[in-house]
Amino acid sequence: MTATTDGSTGAPRPRAAAASATTGVAPGADAVLGAARQAAERGVGHLLARQDAQGWWKGDLETNVTMDAEDLMLRQFLGIQDEKTLRAAGLFIRGEQRDDGTWATFYGGPGELSTTIEAYVALRLAGDRPEDAHMARASAWIRAQGGIAAARVFTRIWLALFGWWKWDDLPELPPELIFLPKWVPLNIYDFGCWARQTIVPLTVVSAKRPVRPAPFALDELHTDPRRPNPVKPLAPVASWDGVFQRLDKVLHAYHKVAPRKLRRTAMRSAARWIVERQENDGCWGGIQPPAVYSVIALHLLGYDLQHPVMRAGLESLDRFAVWREDGARMIEACQSPVWDTCLAVIALADAGVPADHPALVRAVDWMLDEEITRPGDWAVRRPGLPPGGWAFEFHNDNYPDIDDTAEVILALRRVQHPQQDRVDAAIARGVRWNLGMQSKNGAWGAFDADNTSAFPNRLPFCDFGEVIDPPSADVTAHVVEMLAYEGKSHDPRTRRGIEWLLAEQEANGAWFGRWGVNYVYGTGSVVPALTAAGIPASHPAIRRAVGWLESVQNDDGGWGEDLRSYGETEWVGRGPSTASQTAWALLALLAAGERDGKAVERGIAWLAETQREDGSWDEPYFTGTGFPRDFSINYHLYRQVFPLTALGRYVHGEPFSPNSTKGS
Repeated sequence: MTATTDGSTGAPRPRAAAASATTGVAPGADAVLGAARQAAERGVGHLLARQDAQGWWKGDLETNVTMDAEDLMLRQFLGIQDEKTLRAAGLFIRGEQRDDGTWATFYGGPGELSTTIEAYVALRLAGDRPEDAHMARASAWIRAQGGIAAARVFTRIWLALFGWWKWDDLPELPPELIFLPKWVPLNIYDFGCWARQTIVPLTVVSAKRPVRPAPFALDELHTDPRRPNPVKPLAPVASWDGVFQRLDKVLHAYHKVAPRKLRRTAMRSAARWIVERQENDGCWGGIQPPAVYSVIALHLLGYDLQHPVMRAGLESLDRFAVWREDGARMIEACQSPVWDTCLAVIALADAGVPADHPALVRAVDWMLDEEITRPGDWAVRRPGLPPGGWAFEFHNDNYPDIDDTAEVILALRRVQHPQQDRVDAAIARGVRWNLGMQSKNGAWGAFDADNTSAFPNRLPFCDFGEVIDPPSADVTAHVVEMLAYEGKSHDPRTRRGIEWLLAEQEANGAWFGRWGVNYVYGTGSVVPALTAAGIPASHPAIRRAVGWLESVQNDDGGWGEDLRSYGETEWVGRGPSTASQTAWALLALLAAGERDGKAVERGIAWLAETQREDGSWDEPYFTGTGFPRDFSINYHLYRQVFPLTALGRYVHGEPFSPNSTKGS
């Protein structure tokens, strides 16, 4: 019997079949096929109805309340707070609080200290009182976990802006970092694109060390308000941690003696770097955190709120707000229209929607208009590579990503478009760009090539999330699958990617999932790629993957995996069944030739039986990953597109590649 969880914070426990929507008894194959056809038809209708008139799809991108808390703190810092926003944000944040007074970073997860601190501060800004029952529970829990002193660096930076924490007690990050050439360790291009977009403006903030008057004290969040930051001993000098802790002390000393002219020049260079990377919609990289810090940095450098750069930046942040029917306001960390659209096209096409259907043609028109045709930061490592590809968001020309580009190409190939020459040209540019972004080890990262330096993660400043972008199995698999469908299975570059994937398989038969949760996602990505590239279903790697997926199938017939699997082995492959994760497992099993197997039959039956009458699925659990262990995502369209893709491939078979007979 496999184990799962009921959404509590404890360890996995056996899941009884009676608790599920199914009986645990697999119906006959004919009945399953009929149910699958009906579910696919309903799913197609639901997804088609959600398409925007311009051709795109986008589901909400739900993360955690730090987005909402930091939005309020930004408004407080800039002096633009308003009652409507305070009320709406407060309503949402209160609604996300758990019974023990904490806030988690994902549905059903444990309370998290920094998230709880930021949520508490936001509610204080919204008018909640420390003596209110829900606030008292939160502050007591925060103190029990070590208080503000135990929070991550980014949380303490926010508090330092209002004098709730001392700048001297934060790691130093000098703006002179902008001058380091790309061959010097710890230059800004050693960081992943999302990290460098955040770090460059934060170097300005760190140099300026601003303090705006705090509207209230936060003594209740310290274990001892008289000694808010107990001195911690340094790690041994012979360790990497010890080396970088001592480097931070040197940087603190440098802060006091930094030549003023050099520092001013560095901050002007940082400002120029920031402004040059502002997107056409006013945002930075299509991501909320870098946009927030960029606005603060430019404001500190003298950009007033009516400056076109600032005005556009603030307006872009408003577009991250999702207003709910109850008046609550949730902030998205990012928006995913390109990713959602290409996955929706794949799902609809694989579910039998005609290749020339107007909805698919409109989607292709929109995706073609989103193609990126100018260089971005990726060109620092690949200066001779012509541009091409697609990003994740509405506007993000500086940072196309390898994963989106691969999936967009797979989607474009499924549609019969009246301007096929235009489609072919865009695909050719995308394929060329993806191939050019291959890392030295034969695999692919998400945004950059060879972004693998070990030094950025060592900095005391970087205690939260991933700050580098090394190759991952899921991204590499999507590129390999795309190259196979483009007739390049035997290209030496594709073969190197395949060899890397085979070498990365875990001992249990699974693959790690960097951008989705977790081993179910990694395995669901890799197996279809390997079989598309010609690896036979009888290959030992494929058989081990099948065996692992069968071993972690839940009693109800579905699959699920908790986010705690990134740090705790007992959660690997275990969690309540979800529509998206069940679909990922099925995609792997179907690609491995297991269509008539009992595991597939039970998984398809679970999808059909848990579908709502309107053709959708419910999925409160987070199955997307921003940073493993630290930042989790609930993509609200995952629960629609992946089940539909799995149902379609079960009913209609694996998708046919129009270029499968092309030479490599």
